Amino acid sequence: MSGLRKVLGAGLGLVLACAASAGELPGWWRAFPGLARMECDFVQDSDSAVFGKLSRKGHLQLAKGGRLRVAYQPGLLLVADGRTLVQYDPQARTAQSTPLRSASADSPLLAVLLDPASLGRFYTAKGGPDDSLELEPLQQGLPRVLLTGRNGLLQRIQWTDGTGARQAIAFQDARVPPRAFASAVFSFQAPAGTRWLGKP
Repeated sequence: MSGLRKVLGAGLGLVLACAASAGELPGWWRAFPGLARMECDFVQDSDSAVFGKLSRKGHLQLAKGGRLRVAYQPGLLLVADGRTLVQYDPQARTAQSTPLRSASADSPLLAVLLDPASLGRFYTAKGGPDDSLELEPLQQGLPRVLLTGRNGLLQRIQWTDGTGARQAIAFQDARVPPRAFASAVFSFQAPAGTRWLGKP
């Protein structure tokens, strides 16, 4: 899933098993796993010695049970229905489907949104300054991650990817919608002419 690493690793717990005690973790993080749903716009900034500074915008919808929709505007679409993650590239008209468990293991940053409970396999968490949360990697090759939030909602994720590029995703006007999302939000319908990379 190198494409997924590019989207969420370079360019996005229920009970977090970690060395820090719950009392040391920010209150917003302890509340975040209980969130039924969240919706927001986001801006993803990348600062690379190779590509320079890049910025992309998009829209995110998140619901309990591993359901997620991330739509870059314009660009890639990620849709998770709780079992499977689909990555669709409208320019190449290609789609790739991966079991959600495999996708989260491939990109621990994805677990921040979809499966916080699994983060303890990859990171030790501790509270940082200004009510931030620091995720220190337990395995080589994983980035150190800094999270900030407020009122039980995630506001920002920062990390340096494997190429040395500094990455930041800012969640703008994060909110809890008053009503549950329609089931179609987390269902991917392949446009005509889509070429699947591997079996759908």
